[in-house]
Amino acid sequence: MGQTTPAIGTLLRDWRSRRHLSQLALATEARISTRHLSYLETGRARPSRDMVLHLSEYLDVPLRERNVLLTAAGFAPVFPQRGLDDPALGPVMDAVRTLLAAHEPFPALAVDRHWTILATNRAVATLLEGVAPALLAPPANALRIGLHPEGLAPRIRNRAEWRDHLLARLARQVEATADPVLASLRDELAGYAAPAQRQPAPAMPQVAVPLRLAVGEAELSLISTTTVFGTPLDVTLAELALETFLPADAASAAMLRALCSPHDRI
Repeated sequence: MGQTTPAIGTLLRDWRSRRHLSQLALATEARISTRHLSYLETGRARPSRDMVLHLSEYLDVPLRERNVLLTAAGFAPVFPQRGLDDPALGPVMDAVRTLLAAHEPFPALAVDRHWTILATNRAVATLLEGVAPALLAPPANALRIGLHPEGLAPRIRNRAEWRDHLLARLARQVEATADPVLASLRDELAGYAAPAQRQPAPAMPQVAVPLRLAVGEAELSLISTTTVFGTPLDVTLAELALETFLPADAASAAMLRALCSPHDRI
């Protein structure tokens, strides 16, 4: 028991630092005394189960890591983690597949917390021509496919801009989750050769960073959106995201409608 309390205190302090909060700021937001928070972080006091969950909520700790905090404090985890084939997640995965199919003829895919591709709609296959088979073999990683020299990278006409966008997004995820696998993926992707020069800025102002992808002699211009479940209580569900792409112009919309024909999913 004596070894558990310092561990939870260290973890709480680490998450507070990661969120760039002072003890006073967190204590004020969580409506506890600064002294009590200090005692929790230094191990002079042991948090209750409710206090661990209370602080986790204000620190926006991912559900997976909330279980870690609970275990470190001597309590059982409260957020279940199920496999995608678990019957309890059956309706969720059916809903995911329905959403992906409904997004056709525009590309959409479901990914886990490490950007492993879990499911796609048919339109995704239209974008993957020329990608090395090894990159598409399960467990295929969406970001690796996007930036690898044998993936989509040679066909991305604004590769420098798109690379910066993906790396910045991944860096934010690493900061938010402290996930070492994501940190390793970030380092890997950052190590890929950067484009020698950037494409000229478009004549019209952009409202979002597009993916400008060469398809034969033509160019697809796509903007991306991310959908997550709003109130998950399951670790697996909390880490599931739908990445969807929409045409940025009428020509891209027409091209996708023409390209989307039956293909096997990844």
